Amino acid sequence: MSEEIIRVDNLTFSYNGIEVISDISFAVQKGEYLGIAGSNGSGKSTLIRNILGILQPLKGSINIFGQPLTSFDQWHKIGYLPQRISALNQHFPSTVAEIVQLGMTKNRKNLKNTLDLMGISHLSGSLIGELSYGQQQRVMLARALIRKPELLIFDEPTTALDPETRDVFYTLTDEINRQGTTVVLVTHDTGIIGKYARNLLYLDKKIIFYGTFKDFCSSPDMTGFFGSDSQHMICHQHNRTGDHA
Repeated sequence: MSEEIIRVDNLTFSYNGIEVISDISFAVQKGEYLGIAGSNGSGKSTLIRNILGILQPLKGSINIFGQPLTSFDQWHKIGYLPQRISALNQHFPSTVAEIVQLGMTKNRKNLKNTLDLMGISHLSGSLIGELSYGQQQRVMLARALIRKPELLIFDEPTTALDPETRDVFYTLTDEINRQGTTVVLVTHDTGIIGKYARNLLYLDKKIIFYGTFKDFCSSPDMTGFFGSDSQHMICHQHNRTGDHA
């Protein structure tokens, strides 16, 4: 039986008395690559922040690695890349290498391997404020990866990235997942995510669809909900080897 990494049951969160997400239930298995999609304001980031304990739900329960979120303390197992790195202080007097190693024992081999993986070894001595947005995004991803987490959560990580950098990012997440890391990726790139993720959770304050891309693409209900053109746009790049008929 596969190990559950995340389990969400009947989760509801409200802000100022208004339900932002309602009655959300799903589970993420070990080694899964889950894409969470939905329009702006659909509750995607709110869901992630509940899972990470940043927000407190109105009702429902969350388990992480088989433990209730309320007692979970093994945060070293999780790497998280938030939606915005705009809060990063551009004048923070630290190099790329120093930022990637924040909060961990220095291991030069592990550092080099992580920087090599992200293609930023040549920037290790550069100040973070000297980098482009795409390079900064790679630095923050390297920081999430250096502990070799069992679960990686990305919240709209490709926002404002150029197409080439975006493709590199998606290819990297695919490679990381194939090596055994569980990946949860929140995205508005519904026309791209199916190329990499096996499963889809489509959110609009409540769950519209949760299952495999194969099932989504063959679902008459989803055709009725999205229309055939929009459904086709989400499905047409779903060509990950072995994941479709």
